[in-house]
Amino acid sequence: MEIKVLPLPEEKKKTKYTDESTLSFGRLFTDRMFLVEWKASEGWVDARIQPYAPFVLDPSALVFHYAQEIFEGLKAYKWADGSIALFRPEINAHRFNLSAERLCIPEIPEELFLEGISQLVRLEKDWVPGSEGTSLYIRPAVIAVEPVLGVKPSDHYYFFVIMSPVGAYYAAGFNPVKILVEDTYVRAVPGGTGEAKTGGNYAASLKAAQVAKKKGFDQVLWLDGCDKKYIEEVGSMNMFFVYDDVVVTAPLTGSILKGVTRDSVMKLADTMGFRIEERQIAIDELIADIRAGKVKEAFGSGTAAVITPVGVLSYKDESLTVGNGGVGNLTQKLYDTLTGIQYGKIPDTFGWVRKID
Repeated sequence: MEIKVLPLPEEKKKTKYTDESTLSFGRLFTDRMFLVEWKASEGWVDARIQPYAPFVLDPSALVFHYAQEIFEGLKAYKWADGSIALFRPEINAHRFNLSAERLCIPEIPEELFLEGISQLVRLEKDWVPGSEGTSLYIRPAVIAVEPVLGVKPSDHYYFFVIMSPVGAYYAAGFNPVKILVEDTYVRAVPGGTGEAKTGGNYAASLKAAQVAKKKGFDQVLWLDGCDKKYIEEVGSMNMFFVYDDVVVTAPLTGSILKGVTRDSVMKLADTMGFRIEERQIAIDELIADIRAGKVKEAFGSGTAAVITPVGVLSYKDESLTVGNGGVGNLTQKLYDTLTGIQYGKIPDTFGWVRKID
């Protein structure tokens, strides 16, 4: 499909940041956006890159009432030579369509997903920050816009991509976080939408996150929604626990997200001499192993932070220090290796990097 590039009038150009150290997450957006529509009678039509602008939607649009929407998150990185790279975007494209299938949204051709993002990044390359740890965050999404009240799949959708220059996630240093195990609320259950990247999952997490923050914790570790017995994921991150030369993570049983960084961590850890175990981890087993000193490290993985070290885990009013409470050796090595590949400092032997010409 041809992607039209609409003019960007002078009056539509935004004031670009001047100090990259002041960049936060998701508050400043680039001049342009990518947009393509799906209509039941035509399929995907009218792909265009246009000036960033609000949508005008009918108050009865299905997305407002029945939450039919999905999204993704990935980044563009500026290398020392000025070139720009994406990290495994084809995995995001594939996962996007898995989410679409679950939410009864028409799949978008992966080549259109990738080409739309590539062209948009190419046009907005001056928005990609270059300081240590900074990047251009890319948010593809689909929303149901048909104006009708009725529980059904929409006959009209917008697929769009917006982008935001973001600062270094660890501006204050690569420091361990404190995590609270949630044993009252649940986020997702097998057979639900937990494995899809859809807004309802995140809305369901807000209450527990709010409670945890008031108690002084940074993140919430979710247990399974059926028995509240087994470890699942942390907020927007998959979790890993290191036992000597074994790295353990929860299996993909339908209620947690199939993380792009999760997959990258597993492949990297394997090359570093660690055995990967995808298995159910009972919270009681984990707590006992932390007490006994068997768990040497714990960390989360996700697009935003890449790797997040965990220093303290709290369950039923008992706070336990993981390992020595600092950043573990494998945790640091994984972070350094992943970011090294993303920013072109380390050779990409996996073929994960997609350069933007």
